[in-house]
Amino acid sequence: MPDLCATNSRSEIARIDYIVYTKAPCDLAWKIFSDWKRWQSFSNVYGSPVEWKGSPWTPGSRMQFDIVYPVRARLDRVITVCTPPRCVAWINHVRGYTMEQWVLFDPFAGGGTRITTWIELTGAELCPQGHDSRIVVKGMLEKWFSNFCAECDRIAVTI
Repeated sequence: MPDLCATNSRSEIARIDYIVYTKAPCDLAWKIFSDWKRWQSFSNVYGSPVEWKGSPWTPGSRMQFDIVYPVRARLDRVITVCTPPRCVAWINHVRGYTMEQWVLFDPFAGGGTRITTWIELTGAELCPQGHDSRIVVKGMLEKWFSNFCAECDRIAVTI
């Protein structure tokens, strides 16, 4: 992989993949995931509640919210694909970056759900001030999905 932290004026792209497992079946994992009001309990990055322009989880609808980490910014996501309880995808714009993200919910042979997410991150500079955006974004994914899966597991054992 090329050194994305090298000084460079052309647009760059990076892919970030992450996989987690939950004991919850796909339909329950999707129900918890799609309840955006829970999202603030999965991570402390949120600076405002999620707001929708259009019907939630409908292609073409917009999900908007503020984050406070790693920088203060307004995120604007456009839902591109949504087929509950199996997958959702969006295009996200924030501070000069564009991100395409997919979240896939697949039944796991051992029971529960395998959740795969990937992001393709594009921007003029993926390492502003020497901080690798890939590492920052991966860390945010790990925390969010770890807390999300813990909540899925907690609820799954009660049903």
